[in-house]
Amino acid sequence: MPNLKHAIYASLAAVSFALGVVGLFLPVMPTTGFMLLAVWLASRGSPRFANWIRRHPRFGPPILAWEDERAIPRHAKWMAATMLVVSSLVIGFTVGALVLRLLLIVGLFALGLWIITRPEPRGACPFAAAADAAAQRRLDEASCAPRRTGR
Repeated sequence: MPNLKHAIYASLAAVSFALGVVGLFLPVMPTTGFMLLAVWLASRGSPRFANWIRRHPRFGPPILAWEDERAIPRHAKWMAATMLVVSSLVIGFTVGALVLRLLLIVGLFALGLWIITRPEPRGACPFAAAADAAAQRRLDEASCAPRRTGR
């Protein structure tokens, strides 16, 4: 039974990762959210896959910033705020029911306010490439693992 559970988590992590990759090309898809979900699922089904995502040059830094500091990079805040404004405008022009329109816009505004008030990362976990595999293991164990296992 544990193998089936791991397989389900790993499969859902792969789907979430794929949706995050699609989000790179479609502005309406939240890339970082899907990547956070993928790491969470993968950590339960395939820790190796979760570590691969954390080390990825494109997806890793925002994930590590969130895991380590609950922080969102400035560029991600601006992108999120811009997309929330665009979404609010679309809702304003397309949703017919006034109450629903207002509830959606107020909800998006509240989400934007929450995102903007998150701290910005102070620094990233140094997953930069090490000279060899042994040095990379030492780097991982010495600087990143203690912060993550405390949660």
